[in-house]
Amino acid sequence: MEVQSLASLRVELAYIVLGTVFVFFGLASCAIAAIRKSTEVRVLVWLGLWSGMYGTSLLLRAPEVAGVLPPLLLKCAPFTINFIRYFLIVAAMLVWSELTLGKMRRTAQATAVLGSAFGIAGIGWFMVKGFDDTLLPYNNLIAVCAVLCLAAVVTVPALSARFLAFRSPILTVSTLAFTADALFRNVWGWLRLPHIGLPLLDEAVFAFLLFSFAYVAGQKVFANERRLLSIESELEIARQIQASILPTGVPTVENLTIAARYLPMAAVGGDYYEFIQVDPHRIGFLVADVSGHGIPAALISTMLKVAMQSVASCAGQPAEVLRGLNRILSSQLRGQLISAAYLWLDTEARTALYSSAGHPPLLRWRKGLLEPIESNGLLFGVLPDPSYPVCELSLETGDRFLLYTDGVVEPENAAGEAFGDHALERVVRGNEHRAPAELSERLLTELRHWQPASVTQQDDITLIVIDVA
Repeated sequence: MEVQSLASLRVELAYIVLGTVFVFFGLASCAIAAIRKSTEVRVLVWLGLWSGMYGTSLLLRAPEVAGVLPPLLLKCAPFTINFIRYFLIVAAMLVWSELTLGKMRRTAQATAVLGSAFGIAGIGWFMVKGFDDTLLPYNNLIAVCAVLCLAAVVTVPALSARFLAFRSPILTVSTLAFTADALFRNVWGWLRLPHIGLPLLDEAVFAFLLFSFAYVAGQKVFANERRLLSIESELEIARQIQASILPTGVPTVENLTIAARYLPMAAVGGDYYEFIQVDPHRIGFLVADVSGHGIPAALISTMLKVAMQSVASCAGQPAEVLRGLNRILSSQLRGQLISAAYLWLDTEARTALYSSAGHPPLLRWRKGLLEPIESNGLLFGVLPDPSYPVCELSLETGDRFLLYTDGVVEPENAAGEAFGDHALERVVRGNEHRAPAELSERLLTELRHWQPASVTQQDDITLIVIDVA
């Protein structure tokens, strides 16, 4: 009897150790998923729940654990065990849904839904009748069918290639072992044959399956991480290339003070600006905004750099600059559009010429008034050779010009109200005596405060401020 008691104690201790390991593994998986905060690690969440539920059931079935539980938890133990018995298949199917593709993924999700329905019904029946197993055989039948289906998927090469996101020999072996064990247990029980005492066999098989899943899930997560790192590396290269095509500073022009700010929405953006300086007194300013965001828009903005070199010879003629850019780019845009504005300043003749292509108006601050100046033609990419009207302006000491993209006026606050022209005028008016660089920084600060802290920048922002001295 002493030998039998010692053997029984060892088995109970093994259950406690295994249960603790499964619960710890489940908590660790969920913690990693919470830290990563990515849809790609959902498999770790379901894996953690699956492992934690199984480990909890082992611990609750151990008399030594039950003996140290507070009365309230001890009272809830039968309900918890019954809940786990019904919903273990749900967690397992959710894990499989993350590792399979196509119809098999949808089948796993449908099985999880069906298992949830039986689980809810079984728990309800348990709460009414007490510890009752009336619906558990049906739940087990669902599990057996699911296991047979998945065993076929991992063992048949044609099915594996079609339905498995990641194939691994260890997953094949563990699934077959678990299938054999599940069939043996369920068929033996359905035939009501005498129980065969093989301590810890079920738990060992489950541990093998669980950790093979963990291995495959880790491979899946790491593969996605490597892909993301590769994408981030490529984006960084694209950002550096885009930064190289933008002006590295502002030019020095007699009687002008210039400030330029560029803030892309993402690593790369679709805004572009350029200076074309002819001599110390004459300079052209181009601001353009490509429809869309990210790499496609950035590629087109790079094309603007090349196109600008082709029209630099007519820098003093805004209409010809815009017509030339449209002619060069329109056949390459593939359905995308570009808005642009071009301002030519001659500080010696004290004149300015302005034209735009579907762009927000040029703003001129003069003697306490902020005046929008519009001289719009069609966006680039609409027609092959449209005309662009030109507005001629005089330059006076104290004039301030603002060229910008719609990322300056379109950000919305928590109430859904756009920053708009009125807020822009308020900032310009309140910083009348500040230098262009200080006004630019103040305006960007106001934009950040206007948007809720939880909202990221929704569009690229380009701003050029020019003061006439």
